[in-house]
Amino acid sequence: MDFLRPASWEEALAAKAEHPTAVPIAGGTDVMVEINFDHRRPEYLLDLNRIGDLTEWEVGEESVRLGASVPYTRIMENLRAELPGLALASHTVASPQIRNRGGVGGNLGTASPAGDAHPALLAAGAEVEAESAARGTRLIPIDEFYTGVKRNALQPDELIRAVHVKKADGPQQYSKVGTRNAMVIAVCAFGLALHPETRTVRTGIGSAAPTPVRAKAAEEFLNAALEEGGFWDNGKIITPSVAKQFADLCSAGCNPIDDVRGTASYRRHAVGVMARRTLTWTWESYRGTRRTIEGAA
Repeated sequence: MDFLRPASWEEALAAKAEHPTAVPIAGGTDVMVEINFDHRRPEYLLDLNRIGDLTEWEVGEESVRLGASVPYTRIMENLRAELPGLALASHTVASPQIRNRGGVGGNLGTASPAGDAHPALLAAGAEVEAESAARGTRLIPIDEFYTGVKRNALQPDELIRAVHVKKADGPQQYSKVGTRNAMVIAVCAFGLALHPETRTVRTGIGSAAPTPVRAKAAEEFLNAALEEGGFWDNGKIITPSVAKQFADLCSAGCNPIDDVRGTASYRRHAVGVMARRTLTWTWESYRGTRRTIEGAA
């Protein structure tokens, strides 16, 4: 196994172009596990740790540009207001040591359906900034990024440089079910984001299908129910029947398997429970914000 250690982003792109099978490594929290257990033996490892701008972020007027190697700890500490769903997901990642090393770019590159960041990125509507030496930069919508089990839309000569996530315009939530509270791979996970500016709701489901997915039928139902009932304007409590239908549609949107961490039926049930709970939490937060605004007026 050869170890490539570029000193700049341009050198990294050149190395990836010359060695398309090279496996990028930054935090190493996924790659090194596979190598240590001899599940993977790449011909080349491409070390990205000398490229400083991968660990930087920029908060713009409408969105956050998050470097691929920004550690989860930094997201929790610095971007809780702008990216609340991703910050909550970051809290559930393994241990403090791994949160200090791992980043969203690694989750995306690995594209495991159990990656903790995926449901939050799907719910927020993120875009992945990919670049190659030959074709330059492109933005890949998160809905188009996951192409199969541990497969993504990157070309062989492309590297992930950053993730673009719109700043939250409403409450976001994240929930994860595991066999214990820490150092655990998700049995299943669920992300939910309210977008009052567009009067829409987006979801993200992890570890309950071959890829991370959205529950689009559930979103369409809830969007219609909230609009028809005037909920965005009147701020009323969402009725139990609406919440149950939303949860049932989220469960139906899964395509899980039985494995050592849980059965398919349990995953469907858990996704429904998480969907109902996160909807309740986010909507109560939205109602509270409305009451504060109306009281100030």
